[in-house]
Amino acid sequence: MILELSKSSLKDYFIRGFQECRAQTLELLDSLDEETFRCLAHPDFSPVGWHLGHIAYTESLWLLERGANYKPMFPQYRKLYAADGLPKSERVQLPSIEETRYYLDAVREKVLDYLKVVDIEPQDRLWRFLLQHESQHCETACIVLKLINYQNPLPVVSTSPLTLSPEIKIRAGEFEMGSNSANALDNERAAHKVYLDTYFIDRYPITSRKYREFMESGGYQKAQYWSDAGWKWLQTEQIKQPLYWCDDGACENHPVMGVSYYEAEAYAKFVGKRLPTEAEWEKAARWDEQANCSRTYPWGEEQPTQEFCNCAATNIFQITPVNAYPKGQSAYGMYDALGNVWEWTNSWFDGYKEFEYYPYIGYSQVYFDNKHKVLKGSSWATRPASMRTSFRNWYYPYVRQIFAGFRCASD
Repeated sequence: MILELSKSSLKDYFIRGFQECRAQTLELLDSLDEETFRCLAHPDFSPVGWHLGHIAYTESLWLLERGANYKPMFPQYRKLYAADGLPKSERVQLPSIEETRYYLDAVREKVLDYLKVVDIEPQDRLWRFLLQHESQHCETACIVLKLINYQNPLPVVSTSPLTLSPEIKIRAGEFEMGSNSANALDNERAAHKVYLDTYFIDRYPITSRKYREFMESGGYQKAQYWSDAGWKWLQTEQIKQPLYWCDDGACENHPVMGVSYYEAEAYAKFVGKRLPTEAEWEKAARWDEQANCSRTYPWGEEQPTQEFCNCAATNIFQITPVNAYPKGQSAYGMYDALGNVWEWTNSWFDGYKEFEYYPYIGYSQVYFDNKHKVLKGSSWATRPASMRTSFRNWYYPYVRQIFAGFRCASD
C-alpha cells in the first residue's frame, strides 16, 4: 500500500509539473506572430518555433517511442526537429503556429495517457529530465526573442540603496558540491566533498552602475585588463558595451547582463579581483556552516517563487535590482544567486569524478572539451524545474547573447 501510494504521488507530481510548465510554454507560443516564430535572430540560435517543436519531438521520442514502443506520431517532423537533423540556418521552414500547437497538444495527450499505466519509478529520472528539457528550451526561446527585440522594455523596479558590505568572507573548509537528488542532471552528479581555502566573494552580482565605471575608464580600450584570448576576441568584435546594455539611470542597481566571459574577466582585473571558481560560487550560494549541510536553494528547501528570486518570466524581459529579494539570500548573505542573470565562473565545464552520462552522451559529455566555461545560478527566464544551486550551465567564453552577468571573488 505504501509503495502504491508513493507511485501515485509521483505520478501526481509529474502531472502537475508538466501541466504547469506547458501552460507557460503555451503562453509564450500565443504571444508570437508567424514572422517572429520563424525568425533566425542569430546564427547560433534556432528560431523560437524550432525550440517549441523540438520539445514535442523529444517528449515523443523518449516517452512514447522508446518508452511505450509507439510508432512515431509525426514522422514527417523527425529530421526537422532532431537536434542533429538540420543545421540551424535550415530550421526556418517550420509548420505554422497552429500546426505546432496541435503537435504539442497531440503528443502531450498521449504522454499523459501513458503516464496513467506506466510503472513510473524506473522512469522517474527520465521524466524529470524531460520536464527540465522543456524549461530549458523555453528559456532559449526567450533569448531568441530578446535578440529580435520582441520583449517589452525593461520595467523600472524601485529598490533601496546597496547598504550591506559589498563582500562576503567564506571561511576555509569542506562543503558538499554537486547533487545526488532525483532532479540532478548527469553533469551535477555525484555529490562530493570539496575543500576550499578562505576567500571573499561579492555579495551581489556586478551592477550596471559598477560596470559603467569600467566602461568610462576606458576598459574596452585598455589591453592590460584583458587576457590574450579576450583581447583578440575584442579586436575582432569591436564592441564597447554589453549586448543588453541599459543606459537608463533607473537600471543602476540592476545586474549587468549580456556580457561574455572575456568581458567579465576584464572587469574583474580592472577592480583588482578575479572571477570565482565554480566551487567558490557554489559554496557561497548553498553551504550552511551552522547546519553543516548544502542547501538545494540559497534560502533552503522551499521551491523557487517570486518571493525568493526573479524567475519564470515568459516573454517579458525583466531583470530586477540585485537586492530586491532579501528572502532569497544564502546562509552567508549572498544575494541573487538564483534568478535575474546567470553568472560566469572561472571553471571549464567537465564531469565530476563519478560522472555517467544520461540519458545520452550528447547532453553533457561532448562538451567536456576545455572550450566551455561554467555558468551558475539561473536567469529571470529560468523555470523552477531547472533552478538549484548545483545546476550547471555552460557556454563558449565569447558568447554574449545569453542572460549572463557575473560577480567577483578575491583571496
